Amino acid sequence: MQFKTIFYIIVMTLSTATQASEKQLPPCPGSPNCVSSQAKDADHFIAPFKIIGNVDEAWAALKKALVGQSRTVITNVTGDTLHAEATSLVFRFVDDIDAILDADARMIHIRSASRTGYGDFGVNRKRMETLRSKLQQAHVIE
Repeated sequence: MQFKTIFYIIVMTLSTATQASEKQLPPCPGSPNCVSSQAKDADHFIAPFKIIGNVDEAWAALKKALVGQSRTVITNVTGDTLHAEATSLVFRFVDDIDAILDADARMIHIRSASRTGYGDFGVNRKRMETLRSKLQQAHVIE
């Protein structure tokens, strides 16, 4: 009986550690209105944020920078994941912003995607690059 319990604890611990390091952002659709640091194709790919300072400070700075963007609201945060929504000014379209903190790799994986439509005139890529710039100015990412 004890062996089964110990074995179960070991398996669960290993699977939890594996799951945490393998978190994935939602994939981008075929349309050009999405960017992701986990995208496999060049059209959708955007570089992740490489943390140079304290990991917790970088994560806090990301949240602060997102809240500072106009019409952007963080809707869900866990220890290492974040979801926010950005609403366009005129037509009130909603874009989804997702981030995953990979503390071991000292990276924040990012994704920004339009919920509707086909094109976005580069808005999602520009949003992520603006966010990158703010975090670079805060000296928490490269």
